[in-house]
Amino acid sequence: MRLDRILSNLPSLNRQDVRQLIASGRVRVDGLCCRDSRCDIRFFNRVELDDQIVQAGRPARYFMLNKPIGVVSATEHPGHQTVIDLLNEPDKHELHLAGRLDLNTSGLLLITNDGQWSRRVTQPTSKQPKVYWVSTEQPIEAHYIDSFAAGMYFKFEDLTTLPARLEILATYNARLWLHEGRYHQVKRMFGHFQNKVTGLHRERIGAITLDPRLTPGQYRALTADEIASV
Repeated sequence: MRLDRILSNLPSLNRQDVRQLIASGRVRVDGLCCRDSRCDIRFFNRVELDDQIVQAGRPARYFMLNKPIGVVSATEHPGHQTVIDLLNEPDKHELHLAGRLDLNTSGLLLITNDGQWSRRVTQPTSKQPKVYWVSTEQPIEAHYIDSFAAGMYFKFEDLTTLPARLEILATYNARLWLHEGRYHQVKRMFGHFQNKVTGLHRERIGAITLDPRLTPGQYRALTADEIASV
């Protein structure tokens, strides 16, 4: 919300008062004088008018979790344990997921309270590749590579997937780079060849790689470099 709108919510001030207060340098954002009434104020910013705290601000929090199979990518669920249940963090109800993984998919999941940051992670326009290790029931054949690179048509949504990179690692294993997250996308792409996915594990999102020290269900805070890479 804009700075002037936040201050206008104070019952003692009208819009003209707010403009004058901001112009006179009596408003601070994160400890610094702010004279820009259009300044975008986020959930995390501290806003002060003279000695009055208008908004206390909250610290931004960012985590990576090694999601286990069988845990739901949700903040709450009536029938399953959720990834939020795995966290031992204060006010974890304020956190949300930057993307999801299916119930039977494991690997890297990003969790935050920063909505702008999570949108950058998940939007295809951000070009943050999602990298998966895939295991299949039938052999993965070389001609799959061109089909993945060209994009595949999904009739239900009436769309063609973005180009994806497929690297064959072994007869039944491959590594896949995606730039979007359609419903059951990996399983449906391999299903185009009547080849069932038997194992799916996300290794990386953009420059953020799952920490190999994290066993399934464990998590850690992201580093400053990891946060800035998005």
